[in-house]
Amino acid sequence: MANVEQLLRDKVEELLKEKKVSCVIGHARGSTAFRSTPVFARSEADTDGLIFDITCGNNLAQYLRRCDRAQGDRVGIVAKGCDGRAVVQYVAEGQVKREDVLIIGVPCEGVLDHRKVRDRVQDRDVSRCRVDGETVVFEGKDFEVSMDRSDVLSDSCKRCRYPNPPVYDVFITEPVEAAPEKCGRQELEKFEELGASERWAFFEKEFAKCIRCYACRNACPMCYCEECFVDQSDPQWFGKSTDLSDTMLFHIVRALHTAGRCVECGACERACPLGINLSLLNQRVEREVRERFGYTPGLVPDQIPAMAAYNEEDKQEFIL
Repeated sequence: MANVEQLLRDKVEELLKEKKVSCVIGHARGSTAFRSTPVFARSEADTDGLIFDITCGNNLAQYLRRCDRAQGDRVGIVAKGCDGRAVVQYVAEGQVKREDVLIIGVPCEGVLDHRKVRDRVQDRDVSRCRVDGETVVFEGKDFEVSMDRSDVLSDSCKRCRYPNPPVYDVFITEPVEAAPEKCGRQELEKFEELGASERWAFFEKEFAKCIRCYACRNACPMCYCEECFVDQSDPQWFGKSTDLSDTMLFHIVRALHTAGRCVECGACERACPLGINLSLLNQRVEREVRERFGYTPGLVPDQIPAMAAYNEEDKQEFIL
C-alpha cells in the first residue's frame, strides 16, 4: 500500500493547494500499530500523515455530516468501498448534497479486526505492523508474529462485494476485484438451517453479553439521528437496563432502523468490546430487503431508498 499512500498524499495536497476542497477526511496512524485514527487534513502540511492500509477500519462517512465547512466549500473524503457506499446512501437520504462532497476512491483488500490481532499476539504491545503479500507481520519487543491475512481480516471484509466505492471523483491506483457472490456467507446459510427456537436461543446468548455501551451505534455511519430512540425520555420507549428483554429490543429495533441502509462495513461488530456477533442479524435483514425490494443500499445516489419507496407490486404476504 506504500504506493497508494504516496499517491494519496500527493493528490490530497494538490486538491487543497488548488482549493478544490477545504478539508479532506482521511486516516492517520493510531494509538497502536494495527489501528488507524480519523484525521481532518485542512492544509498541505497535514497531508504528510495520511495513510491507507490494512489498519484503516473506521468508516469515515460518519464524520462527513459533522465536518465544519464554509458555505459553498467541498469536503473531500478518502473512501474505500463501504465508506463510499455510506456516502452514496447519505446522498440518497438527503443528508448531504453530492456536489458538496469530493470522493477520493481507494482500493480496499480488507481491514484488520483488532480483536483477532490481540488474541493472536496475546495482548503484547505491537510496535509495527506490515503486510508481506498474504502474510501480516506484527512486531514488538522481543517478538515477531506472522499470520495469514485471512486469519486477521474483519469478517465483513471476507464477504465484501464492493471493495471499491461505487461512485467517486478521483481514484487512487486501480480498483480491486470483489469477492465472489457467496464468499463469506456460509455462516448465514448454516444459521438459517437451524429451527426457530435454536435461532432465538443463539441471539439470546449473544445479546446477553451486551453491556449497553452503544459502541455499535456510535461506530455505525447510518446511525446519525440527533436523538437515538433508546435515549428518548419523553416518552421513554425502551428500558435502559441490561435485562435481556431490554437489550434484545435495542438490537432488534436498531436492525430494523438500518434495514435497507446498512452498507455492511462491519464497524459495529469491530467496535463491540464484547465481541457480539452482530453481523448475522444485519446480513439477514440486508438479504430480505434485497430479495423483497430489489434494493442494495449505497450504490445509486438518486435511487429512492427501499424504506422510503412504495410500490403497489410489493409483496404483502405478511398481511393476514
